[in-house]
Parts: sequence; C-alpha cells; structure tokens
Amino acid sequence: MARRELFLALLWLAALALATGPADATRKMVGVYVLRKGDFSVRLTNWGARVMSVVLPDCKGNLADVVLGRDTIAEYVNDDVYFGPITGRIAQRVARGRFVLDGKVYHMHRNDGRNTIHGGDRGFSRSIWTVKEYVAGGESPYITFYYRSFDGEQGLPGNVDAYVTYRMSGPYTLGVHMNATALDKATPVNFLLHVYWNLRGEGNGDVLGHTLRLHASRYAVLDDELLPSSGRIEPVAGTPLDFRTPTPIGSRIRQVVVMGGRAVGYDTNYIVDGGEGMMRPVAQVRDPASGRALELWANQPTMQLYTGNFLNHTKGKRGKVYDRYAGFCLETMGYVDAVNHPEFPSQTLRPGQVYKHDMVYKFSF
Repeated sequence: MARRELFLALLWLAALALATGPADATRKMVGVYVLRKGDFSVRLTNWGARVMSVVLPDCKGNLADVVLGRDTIAEYVNDDVYFGPITGRIAQRVARGRFVLDGKVYHMHRNDGRNTIHGGDRGFSRSIWTVKEYVAGGESPYITFYYRSFDGEQGLPGNVDAYVTYRMSGPYTLGVHMNATALDKATPVNFLLHVYWNLRGEGNGDVLGHTLRLHASRYAVLDDELLPSSGRIEPVAGTPLDFRTPTPIGSRIRQVVVMGGRAVGYDTNYIVDGGEGMMRPVAQVRDPASGRALELWANQPTMQLYTGNFLNHTKGKRGKVYDRYAGFCLETMGYVDAVNHPEFPSQTLRPGQVYKHDMVYKFSF
C-alpha cells in the first residue's frame, strides 16, 4: 500500500508539472537542491519552496539533521502537518475562510474545519516553484525560488509574484528572504516558513528540555479555533506563555491547553518586541544535551510558537516516527487573521507594492 501511494503521488506531481503545457513543465520539474558550506548543509526542494534538512555539528563535532521531515518528495505530496514549506498567500488562519476587501467579499477554500489555514488546500506549500538562481557552494551558497500566484487562486484576488531566497550568509548562518509584489489588484499577503526543529537531531526524542527565550512581552489572545476573535493583546507576565528569560519548553507546557481542550502545548501567537519592519532578535533556543543553539532574527511583527501538539506517530525520516513535542516551530509573520481585524496592522498590498519578510537563523554549538 505504501509503495502504491508513493507511485500515485509521483504521478500527481508529474501531472501538476504538465498542467500548463510541455514548455512550462520542463521549467517546473520538481527537484532537490543542496547548499553546503563546510560541514553545514541545507537540503531544499522547489515543491513548496521547502526546507528538507539542516545538518550541522554538535559540541563534540557529531553531525545531525535538526529538521523534521520526510525521506522523499513524493512523501511530502499529502503531507498535512506542513513539514518545512513556505505557506501562503495568507499563512495561518482566516476565520470562516472569508474576508472583505474594498467592499467585496472573498471566499477561500476552507481546509481547517470552518476556517482556512496556510492558504487553503493548494496553497504555496503544495505548489511547484521555479528555480530562478542556484549556487550550491562557495562563499555564499544560495537558491531563489519563484511562484506566480494567479488571480482567483484559492479565492484570492489578483496576480502576485512571490520569491523566496535561502542563503548561507555566514558560518552556520541561514538567511531566508521572502518578497512578493501585487501586480494588478489589491490583495492580502502574509507568508511564513513552517520548519519543525529539534536541535538534538530529528527523531531523537522530544524538545521539552530545550531552553527557549522569546523577545516578546505580549501575545494575541486566541480562541478555541486558534483565531484572535476578540482582537485582544495581553501581557505574557504571570502566564505560562512567558519566555522572556530562558526557560525549558516543557516546564509549564501542561498548563497550556488549546483547540477547545483537544491539545496540550503551545500554539501561541506572540507580538515581537521592537520596531515593526526592523530586523531584531525574536528567539534563542538551546539544547543542553547536544550544545546546539539557534538564534532567530526577523522583521515581522508576530511569531507563532508551535510545539508539534498534533504529531502522533507521524512517519518521519529513515523509519523514524515523530510523536507529540518531537519538534518546535518559530513562525514569524504578520498578525493572524489581520484581513478580518482592522485594529491589526494591514497585510494588504496595493498594485505595485512589495511585501518583504526576512529571517536569519544563527546556529552555534
């Protein structure tokens, strides 16, 4: 059965690549690309502009892949936990899959109960991106992916040119640079990168012992559907959400219940301290066992902390399985459901306007 499913997934990828004609299919075949700088390597695919692996040493020089995921591209086709892709055109949730823009009501595909999540059933994460530039090695290895999001895609208005560049900008440093241009109509734009990290190495237990510091003194109050229905922003002080000083992820996790009591763990939207639009520190995470640490900088106003609450014997790499808390996500982005909350900073691009979302991961050991 597993082989049959993989075969069908490969056929589906081939059909998708051919959908716009033979010339375009040649340009949009799905592949795997590696950036390498010494013993630091990043494996990516243009299926969803996705991070497949990040390999780096620990404090004893032992190499490990610190990103959860699958073994093959075909296994990502029906991936419903979002292992490593860029999501959009509107990341995170949109209440009831609808919004009003310039007096017109737009309806998106609802793929999360009554709501839309991560762009709909075929958002950016389930699309073939074009490789525009690729330099595998040298002083600054990088790859740039491009995707034309068409007018009406998943119910959204206007054509949008989207780019993401992954670049090794220094020793054990990975930059992620997303930008998009609205070509002909006003449209909401909000991307995020949905990587699950485990600094001990993927498949090597949970991340509850990782220490986490967040540069966030406030959070958006989310309801039972993980939507900011009240529009309230509250301080983290005195709550289990407070990571302003380094704290083990698991120290208070049992006190955090989400999705109407269906899950225990963090799925929390933090408001990042500092000036919006400026590159500033967002988070530091360290695994005491391996000595590996991750420092994240970004220019977006919010960050969603997710602790893999719904991983449940999920198939991973090399026969490993991932259970709850096997990884954590640090998803920088605009405000959740801003299209339905005029009190939040707007995520609407007018024709000719450019969206810019920059992230930098600095690893150490």
